[in-house]
Amino acid sequence: MSLVLTNKGSASCTLQGWPGVSFVGDGNGTQIGQAAAFDRSTPHATVTVAPAGTATSTLRIVQAGNYSSADCKPTKADGFRVYPPGQKASIFASKSGLTACASKSVSLLTVSGLK
Repeated sequence: MSLVLTNKGSASCTLQGWPGVSFVGDGNGTQIGQAAAFDRSTPHATVTVAPAGTATSTLRIVQAGNYSSADCKPTKADGFRVYPPGQKASIFASKSGLTACASKSVSLLTVSGLK
């Protein structure tokens, strides 16, 4: 899926690298399982984003059903928590129909560098 970050400010900004992404749930934004691994095979040049402009990244999701219930500990997710590169403040992206793995030993998410 495409992850799109929009500049809602009045000035251009720059982003470089990978966004931090994780599943969240429990109706309160609690992280579920491991955060996304960075796909370091993709370019991650500095991107200048004009006001109302966007930067995109590809988020790959492995289905939790590919793992045994014992290994995965399947859990309903409410969406994603996204940290733009270099930021400590996060954005919540709601998405229904997601199943995450609560187990920290299973990695379901991989994110590419922004472009």
